Amino acid sequence: MRHEDIWRAIDTLAAERGLTASGLARRAGLDPTTFNQSKRATADGRARWPSTESVSKVLGATDATLEEFASLVSGARALPAGIGRAAIRRLPMISISQAALPGFFDETGNPSGKDWDETGLPDVSDPHAYALEVSGDTLEPVYRDGDFLIISPLAPIRRGDRVVLRDRKGRVMVRQIVRRSPRTVDARSLNPARADTRLETEAIAWMHRVVWASQ
Repeated sequence: MRHEDIWRAIDTLAAERGLTASGLARRAGLDPTTFNQSKRATADGRARWPSTESVSKVLGATDATLEEFASLVSGARALPAGIGRAAIRRLPMISISQAALPGFFDETGNPSGKDWDETGLPDVSDPHAYALEVSGDTLEPVYRDGDFLIISPLAPIRRGDRVVLRDRKGRVMVRQIVRRSPRTVDARSLNPARADTRLETEAIAWMHRVVWASQ
């Protein structure tokens, strides 16, 4: 077992849930810098192990079993959702501000039209996956200007997941799911300066999960 295998497994669990390593640390109740690259080696350059306590908290925060984590450590394919570090795919890409404009999505929320750009990002199993580029500071501190988000229309959505949703008025929002019932969706703003959102389910045109972010 190597240090890099443990860290790769942690990065994998984070990416599958649309989180950076620091975002995973926050979800696990740890200091956001716990999994930073600077914490993965000592001052003299020797590789450092993550603590068993931090690994335990990560498993709890991601609902992963010890067996699943061990399989990632041993070299199992990264990301059950289909994301692999070595696999790069050309994904259709627009900015988040463009996503609110007509002509980029069909009625089900899949990318359509000829005005999409393309970018090379980690592959995902969803054939309808697309990328959104963050512009401006409206999603800070979670996502910053220039970050890329991979969005999967087919990925299941659970409480705590980050999503891109479009309402029937054409507004596009990036939010974190707090509660979801047959009638309403409660979603938290990623920017604490902006209000949280409650929407009637019927008012949502489509809602897709963020499965990866470049940060």
